[in-house]
Amino acid sequence: MVGSSRRQLASITAQIQHNYEGRMHHKRLLRIRAAVLFLIGAITAPSLSINLPQSAPASAGMSAERLGRMDSVIRESIDKKELPGAVVLIARHGKVVWRKTYGARAVEPQREAMTTDTIFDLASLTKVVATTTSVMMLIEQGKVRLNDSVVKFIPEMKGGGRDAITIEHLLTHMTGFAPDFDLRDRWIGYDEAIKHLYREPLRSQPGTRFVYSDINYIALGEVVHRVSGLMLDEFARRNIFAPLGMRDTGFRPEVKLRARIAPTEKRRGQMNYLGDTGADAGPEAEQWLRGQVHDPTSFRMGGVAGHAGLFSTADDLAIFCQMLLNGGVFNGVRILGPMTIATMTRPHAIAENGSARGLGWDIATSFSANKGDLFPLGSFGHTGFTGTSIWIDPASDTFVIFLSNRVHPDGKGDVGPLRGRVASIVASSIMDTTVAKAREESANAAADLLASLARLNASRGTVNENTVADAQVLTGIDVLERDGFKQLNGMRIGLVTNQTGRDAAGRSTIDILFKAPNLKLTALFSPEHGIRGVADEKVSDTKDEQTGLPIYSLYGETRRPNPEQLKDLDAVVYDIQDVGARFYTYITTLGYVLEEAAKAKLPVFILDRPNPINGIDVEGPLADQDKLSFVAYHTIPVRHGLTVGELARLYNEERHIGADLRVIKLENWRRAMWFDATGLVWINPSPNMRSLTEAALYPGVGLLEATNLSVGRGTDTPFEVIGAPWLDGPRLATYLNARRIPGVRFIPLRFTPKSSVFKNEECKGVNVVVTDRAKFQSVSTGIEMAAALHQLFPAQWKIDAYSHLLVNSDALERLKRGDSPEEIVRSWANGLENFRRARMRALLYE
Repeated sequence: MVGSSRRQLASITAQIQHNYEGRMHHKRLLRIRAAVLFLIGAITAPSLSINLPQSAPASAGMSAERLGRMDSVIRESIDKKELPGAVVLIARHGKVVWRKTYGARAVEPQREAMTTDTIFDLASLTKVVATTTSVMMLIEQGKVRLNDSVVKFIPEMKGGGRDAITIEHLLTHMTGFAPDFDLRDRWIGYDEAIKHLYREPLRSQPGTRFVYSDINYIALGEVVHRVSGLMLDEFARRNIFAPLGMRDTGFRPEVKLRARIAPTEKRRGQMNYLGDTGADAGPEAEQWLRGQVHDPTSFRMGGVAGHAGLFSTADDLAIFCQMLLNGGVFNGVRILGPMTIATMTRPHAIAENGSARGLGWDIATSFSANKGDLFPLGSFGHTGFTGTSIWIDPASDTFVIFLSNRVHPDGKGDVGPLRGRVASIVASSIMDTTVAKAREESANAAADLLASLARLNASRGTVNENTVADAQVLTGIDVLERDGFKQLNGMRIGLVTNQTGRDAAGRSTIDILFKAPNLKLTALFSPEHGIRGVADEKVSDTKDEQTGLPIYSLYGETRRPNPEQLKDLDAVVYDIQDVGARFYTYITTLGYVLEEAAKAKLPVFILDRPNPINGIDVEGPLADQDKLSFVAYHTIPVRHGLTVGELARLYNEERHIGADLRVIKLENWRRAMWFDATGLVWINPSPNMRSLTEAALYPGVGLLEATNLSVGRGTDTPFEVIGAPWLDGPRLATYLNARRIPGVRFIPLRFTPKSSVFKNEECKGVNVVVTDRAKFQSVSTGIEMAAALHQLFPAQWKIDAYSHLLVNSDALERLKRGDSPEEIVRSWANGLENFRRARMRALLYE
């Protein structure tokens, strides 16, 4: 609903209501029939208790004192406004040992106390509670098989490589789909969403790459519909929720339940995910989402979708969790067979680093922060974007339910770290599980994972991972030339550029625009390293020898163009190649140019260029708001996966810059492309960025640069080596290679920088060798290196300086206290999920 008017919004709302009422009429008939059947069977049916029995923690082998530690932890988060309130339910051996409320259900428009029967928007818990369970029931019935192609059930999806997608790929997020549909597309209704599914492009070949995607579960919801003849909400109600007695669980809750439902955001906040500020939406934008799903895609689908839309309570979810721990049965009602539960929760390897998913369920990935630090491998769970989570540990017969509406009232809450801390407190409270038993369960799960990893590697060996065909990409300047410069017709322009501003023929953008007809290039602006990209110190204003134009430095006494420099211009043009890392300063210069052009009321034309290290991968912690600087302009992750044009769009929207932004788009570029697939000539973006390999390493290795290490500046291979006179290279290499970090190896070496840090001093260190780019994760590798340095050389390596480019206090604190690299990476998951959603509005390419 980008830019929707009040009338458009009212029309859409009316359409959703019309669709809803039509389906509700059908559902009423079905419910009457179901009620009759229920009454007929009531004599022989088992009686269902609403809740699990309650017990003191001690009687279930748990410490009440230790469980009580979560009180202060949760209240501290509430005080920090990370969430308004929560319901926490802990059960063990079939009994509830902790069922407690914290804070408020709502803080706006007036405060409401949290209650244990509060109904929450479960968000992505829908995937496991409703969709995965429904699919597994169809598998038990012999109607669906895990290796069936999705095209068997949704033939309209045929083509574009989608035939290779299996039901297992959908369940484990190994399809190659993007995280979500392009939210800027204007559509409404369930049927329109499914039509989008038919033509959704793949970003990678099925079975080769894990990308958590709502599209996978939208497809699974439609599989349930087509196989069973029932919409997902009705199938789940008949076959899961009603039989189990989950009375407050379902999609599109009835109006009479609204008072117990935890509100999320206002419609305006939801509309922001669609790229619409809601400024012209009228009173509808100020309505609270309360009983209407928060997820924007599910909302546009009418509230029923495989990825989001389910509402429930802690008590109802306790019944569901206990059913799983009981092997598929609860109170005499069997939902799934024991073998199905075992298959569903067995680790399925999704990457060589040991990351694992179950079928639907999370086990050990960057999304598993709610597992905490102590529950063993073999436990499983899931989270929801709104602040919900489940974690289940069969080894100790325990589960943790944490329900919050962290997006209330303004979408800014964050319970990612809190959920993990609560899980660790619960695990530490279990007193009667032996170490031997816990180790045995972990060993069994590890064996399953190793077997799955072998299958993953075998399947990857049979496909071509480079699914993007090489193509000659046209950059923004190439497109501008081809179009006869019509976008700049009659304008006096200032150009922000450097040596990377060249067209496909190698001509500089300066020369091209200086000679172009019907426009006048009147000023040049240079970023860090100067107009020719060779300076390593501050750059002064100067004059271009060939054109005679003034060159104003944006890396000298000032880092912004000033009003005097802009006053005689009609537009600003930006043409600089980025390298895809947050601390590369050209993208800060971009932000400053947008800000100053907006003040001067000048349009900004971005001549877009590829992200050289691809536009899919997003890594690292988000920058803390209070640590933004010239090396961290905005709260984005270390590796952002955006082109310069897309970054400009993101900045302009999220920072409310108000620039008249116009992007001259790339042609023939796709997000999965690395620079060597573009057909473009590599030009060093800066003196020490001399190859694509160095660009790939830079987001991780570059983080170390602010510390007392050489990262190879002053050598022939910057960012491919690290070292220091005090470092033991063989020891570091042995340690890191033993970690078996995917796609990279470490070779001990000695080198002597000719400039920069440790100039003319022999450094002992390691050569960082990328062995498989498809598996290599730069920022994760950087964290591995930092953790190794802190572990092996705590007295010599100055860890506090690492914060200069990391700019994330939580990640630094975790590193300092010795958290594992895997745990540190998992702690980013919630922030990255928020960023992925936000960046969807800025994307220009598939």
